[in-house]
Amino acid sequence: MKPPPPLNYIRSFECSARHLSFTAAASELGYTQAAVSNHVRALEHYIGRQLFVRYPRSLKLTEVGEAFLPTLRQALEQIDFATDAIVASARNRTVVVSCPMSLAENWLAGCMAAFNVKHPETELLLHGTIWEDMNEQAADITISIRRFDDRPADAVPLWRDKLALLCAPALLEGPRKLEEPADILNFDWIFVHGRQEYWKAMSEALGITTSGHEKGITTNASNIALELAAMGTGCVAMQVSLARIYLQRGLLVEPFAIRAASPWSYYLSTNQLSKSSAVRRAKEWIIAHGKEME
Repeated sequence: MKPPPPLNYIRSFECSARHLSFTAAASELGYTQAAVSNHVRALEHYIGRQLFVRYPRSLKLTEVGEAFLPTLRQALEQIDFATDAIVASARNRTVVVSCPMSLAENWLAGCMAAFNVKHPETELLLHGTIWEDMNEQAADITISIRRFDDRPADAVPLWRDKLALLCAPALLEGPRKLEEPADILNFDWIFVHGRQEYWKAMSEALGITTSGHEKGITTNASNIALELAAMGTGCVAMQVSLARIYLQRGLLVEPFAIRAASPWSYYLSTNQLSKSSAVRRAKEWIIAHGKEME
């Protein structure tokens, strides 16, 4: 049985028939004029009939070409529709979530792992960021951390965060142990760059004066600050949402049952171009699990 002609021969014929020009067809398809002409000639050779009457500057369909064209055009439309449907289906099953690395590791990973069990048909791409990229447009869902007076437009707050004073369990033992809030002045304080006000809010809640306290270590990442505290390096004032997993694992403790309102919180935004059901389900899932953090 004779194999079918290559699809590019069919496309070159259909496009040439639409424009009645090999040159115009070549421009649309991205081929050279000679390539399109050769495709059509090869197709004519394949079926054994001439499809065009060739004039010096134009083309005219033969009767065979006119009869052949509608069926080929319908077949090409079906191929294009099927291809678009498959691409759209694949795209609609993929959800890209952008999130600060600290929250991605300490909360989002568990949240989306549970989502994956519930919706295994959805492909997830989790993008952890260190510094927010204001030009990032690829994500379907973006979780950002913002100060209360810089809330993103049309964003959904995930929860009302609190600040806690945290330290390694070892700091509650020995001759220099933490027994009252003023004792934290005897230890190094761990700061997160850009979040120094956490310590101001926490010290006010604890009722201590911070003037003159200069001992500290600064890092640009919340997770590094938490790891330093877990190693017994000092005390850290941190969002409870990020510290929760450290508390659950016993790596950190709260020496005093006092928390402060966090001036920074997490907000969820959705790309306006992302309208698939998979994105909607993922958004609803994240928001629902966020409420459990209250």
